[in-house]
Order: sequence, then structure tokens, then C-alpha cells
Amino acid sequence: MNTLRAVAEGTLSLDDAYQSLAPTQSVVLSNATIDIGRAERCRFGEVIYGEGKSADLITQIAKHQLQFGQTVLVTRLDAQAATAISEHFEHSVYDHVARTIRIANTAIGHHSAPWNLDSKCARVVVVTAGSTDEAVAAEAVQTLLWMNVATDLIQDVGVAGPQRLLAVLPRLTPAAAIVVVAGMEAALASVVGGHVRCPIIAVPTSVGYGTNFGGLTALMGMLSSCASNVSVVGIDAGFKGGYVAGLIAAQLNDATEHASNIESH
Repeated sequence: MNTLRAVAEGTLSLDDAYQSLAPTQSVVLSNATIDIGRAERCRFGEVIYGEGKSADLITQIAKHQLQFGQTVLVTRLDAQAATAISEHFEHSVYDHVARTIRIANTAIGHHSAPWNLDSKCARVVVVTAGSTDEAVAAEAVQTLLWMNVATDLIQDVGVAGPQRLLAVLPRLTPAAAIVVVAGMEAALASVVGGHVRCPIIAVPTSVGYGTNFGGLTALMGMLSSCASNVSVVGIDAGFKGGYVAGLIAAQLNDATEHASNIESH
């Protein structure tokens, strides 16, 4: 669909579209191979891990992705590199907290649409246990925005003050999936899991005192959760948590649209 949309918008030629439809389509640079076919195989295009890559290489990769009608997400990118990269593109948004940049052929929204409990659109809620988990949560949010998934962010509702979580339950219960970002002992994932009917994607963070062991305690706590709807990604992996939750919401939106089309006919 992304390829066909790019042809309709005039940003992709028919010849390039034909080539991009091959599921193994790649563009080979001197020091990188771009998996252009991933968007057709896996719904979303390749994400660029920015750490350790030069601004010039990231720029080259992004330009090729745009030529094939794909929006670009770069993670783990410092502000200096982001500034150098954004000079080459008309439409880009850098989030200094998440350390991500999104690049597209058209204007990019900075924020998700306002939360609407009456909307039929599947949404993902990103929840943090504490304010120090914000950077990891922001990476998840920016990933969801790149996936065009409606997103709500709730911060600082950890188990040290359980009344805070109870106050935001009306925003949690309609979610298609919830990303719980927590450090310390990471009990929040289990607590949230016991209140909702959707999948929980738990993201342990390296936030905590010495016995947190750089996030290992949080990771083990989440992996040992007694809540049946909790799955876990790696330490500080905001992108992974956001991506998995975004896939769940996108699939649900597809199913809803398909059912609606059947009813209308």
C-alpha cells in the first residue's frame, strides 16, 4: 500500500514501484545494504539505528527510503547528528528526549491526535512508572507516531503511589495494547496487567539504585510477572516496545476496517 500511495502522490516512478514490489528488493551502498522490500513483507520499513553511524550515511539511507515512498525513523541519534541530517530534508522532526528523528516526503505531525474514548481507532497507551523513565517512553511514542498509530502517554504512575494509577484507568481500559516502561523493581507491569484486558508490552529500564543492576532486576521482575498478559522486551528498548504494540494496534485497525467494508456491502 505504501508503494501504491507513493505512485499516486507522484513521489515514486512506475519503474521504481515495480522494482520495490519484489520482497527481497535491496539498495546496496558502499557500506550499507538497505532492505527496501521490508515494508512490503513486514508492513513497516526498515528502521535506522543511528548510534555509531555517520550523519552522511544516515542521510544516504534516508534519501533512498524516501525515494521508495517510505517514511524514515532513526533511533539513538544525538542532537548534533540530527541537525546535520535535517538540513538535507524539507520535512523532519527530531525529538531530543527520545533521540529519534522522523523524516518524510510530506509534513509530519509532532504529536498524536488527542485522546478520544469514543473513537473506534485502536490506540496504544505508553505508561511510565517514574519521570526518569521518560526517555525510553519517548522512544516508544515516537516509534508509534512513525507507525501512524494513535498514542496516549501517561507518566509517573508507579506503584509507590498506587492511587495515581487508579486515577488514569479510564484512559487505560480502552487500549489495544499498553507499553509499560519501568525501572527499579518494575512492579508496575504486573499491576497494570491485572486491571486491563489487552496485551502489556513491558519495557524494563536501567533506572534504579545499585541493586537494580543496570536494569537486570527490572527485567527479571517483568519476566517473572504473574500477570498472564505481560510480555517483555529488552532493557531500555523503547523502540521495541512501541513497535510490538504498534503492530497489534495496526492489525486490529485492519480487522475493524475489513469488517466495516463487509457490512457496507
